[in-house]
Amino acid sequence: MAPQSIGLTAFGGYIPRLRLQRKAIAQANAWVAPNFLGKGKGERSMANWDEDAVTMAVEAARDLLGPDDDRSHVDALFFGSTTMPFKDRLNAGIISAALTLDETVRAVDVASTQRAGTSALLQALTTVKAGEAKNALVVAADHRKTRAASAQELDFGDGAAAVSVGTENVIAKYLGGTSLTVDFVDHFRGDSEEFDYNWEERWIRDEGYTKIVPRAVKAALANAGVKAEDIKHLVLPTTFGTKFVETLAKKSGIAPEAARDTLAANCGETGAAHSLVMLVHTLQKDAKPGDKILVLHFGGGCDALVFEVTDKLASQSGKRGIVGSLADRQEETNYLKFLTFNGLIELEKGMRAEQDKKTALTTLYRNEDMLMGLVGGRCTETGVIQFPRSRISVNPNKHTVDTQEPYKFAERKAKILSWSADFLSFSMNPPHHYGMVVFDEGGRIMMDFTDVEQGAVDSGMEVRLVFRIKDFDDKRGFRKYFWKAVPVAGANAKTKIGQAAE
Repeated sequence: MAPQSIGLTAFGGYIPRLRLQRKAIAQANAWVAPNFLGKGKGERSMANWDEDAVTMAVEAARDLLGPDDDRSHVDALFFGSTTMPFKDRLNAGIISAALTLDETVRAVDVASTQRAGTSALLQALTTVKAGEAKNALVVAADHRKTRAASAQELDFGDGAAAVSVGTENVIAKYLGGTSLTVDFVDHFRGDSEEFDYNWEERWIRDEGYTKIVPRAVKAALANAGVKAEDIKHLVLPTTFGTKFVETLAKKSGIAPEAARDTLAANCGETGAAHSLVMLVHTLQKDAKPGDKILVLHFGGGCDALVFEVTDKLASQSGKRGIVGSLADRQEETNYLKFLTFNGLIELEKGMRAEQDKKTALTTLYRNEDMLMGLVGGRCTETGVIQFPRSRISVNPNKHTVDTQEPYKFAERKAKILSWSADFLSFSMNPPHHYGMVVFDEGGRIMMDFTDVEQGAVDSGMEVRLVFRIKDFDDKRGFRKYFWKAVPVAGANAKTKIGQAAE
């Protein structure tokens, strides 16, 4: 009996909508770093103030899983990142709760290396191959802080990608790979530090990439039984540019034209997520059945994985993925907003922001499905849907008791019933937009809006729901998450600026 094929079965991606123009960064810092003016081209992805590695990972996973809210088939979850919001709390557990995965899921955090994304993928492949999981979900995301007027501020970006691993309906068969562990320190971030400390670029390029990557390529190709000239697509994240990747490809016997675009011009390098971001982009844009893809990620050595695309790839044609995320963009030229959103300058928040934001962990636990998964209730007798779920139905004609079953709202279609743009309450991105959201199948929730500009909201607009940071408890280092509504662009005519504002 032939062995089962193991590989990728689906993909998803998420790049934040905001795109900070590099020209704005270069011009703002020209007084201290005039050499950056020549690098002020293109744009980098910029997370909103209420986004982090966890929320972006959730969005990438939702893109992969699609609108079906039955996620019982996912039995393993691997989360790779170097910017997890909690040092001692299972970050993958937060993602699992937001996705409403079963509590029997094996959830694992993979951190402390730029290879976290590919290392998580290797763990998933090993787990499925061993038969300990049938459908493993791999998510990778990074949201890194950078010093103002640094090269990293221009080169980096924020983003996430997700792939699932299994043995059925494989879109890219795993042929083999390798993982080299070399304590080559190109950069590091100490336990008490917010920013990376970077070593000299020429050393990293000449002694790191140029010598370590070819060794990983050679070993991976040998393990996969594939010749270098058979590689159609070469994925290698680097801030040195696509031309450098072409040079490394040629040195390894791979055709230079196989080097994939590093997405530097319109996204930036998304850290531990970038190899998967580039892989998803490749699968969406140019990969064809029979193509062999070599995925590499450098950092503390090098991971290398070889895949062969199958004819099942067509099943993913409707995904938003990285291609769709890159197309859904909003230019941002306010450099001070970028600094504020990333906590790099201290903003005066005023007295209205002075409140204790301590989270009652007992309440969070008891209401986890409601707060993290946006799970309400549906009456099994009358069919009435409500949020939150309660013992007594809100049906005015029949107040049934203990008849409600869990009902998931996150993937349901909804519209804005009423809204407000409030300048009185504190908001990191004023005005504070919020309102009543009604769902097509029933139920309504008062929610915050996000990813919206003043004047771009109106009653009747379609919205999609996203998992975001609700509040920061800076005193205790805790983050409170909840769901918010994002008005769908083009769903309705824009209102005049200031209409219905308080």
